[in-house]
Amino acid sequence: MKKVPCRLPDSELDIMLVLWHNKPPMSRLEIERIVNEKKTLAPTTILSLLSRLEKKSFVAVTKEGKNNLYAPLVSEQDYQQKESHSMLERLYGNSLKNFVNSLYQGKHMDQSDIRELSDFLKEMEQNLEEH
Repeated sequence: MKKVPCRLPDSELDIMLVLWHNKPPMSRLEIERIVNEKKTLAPTTILSLLSRLEKKSFVAVTKEGKNNLYAPLVSEQDYQQKESHSMLERLYGNSLKNFVNSLYQGKHMDQSDIRELSDFLKEMEQNLEEH
């Protein structure tokens, strides 16, 4: 998979989610059928979105007969990682503490939530010590 080129608008992200969560390569009709389960987009709109994703190097297009088949060039994990880092930097000044505090502000955290977060942080510490 390639390096993540840029942040995607929601409409393009919807298309990428279909490709990531299904078995690519996929035709426009297959993508359209799945996208339209949640919201209705015209075939021309889906073609425009796929064309933009190709220009941004998020998808590869191959011809099979008369159909174009689309496959992701960027993995979902790589995209999530880049977006998470970007959001953390922009909104929380790279502070995980501020981020977690914002997530749970006004919401009740129970013992299992705190334990899960604590276990995760301990695991991260161990990984840092090993490397």
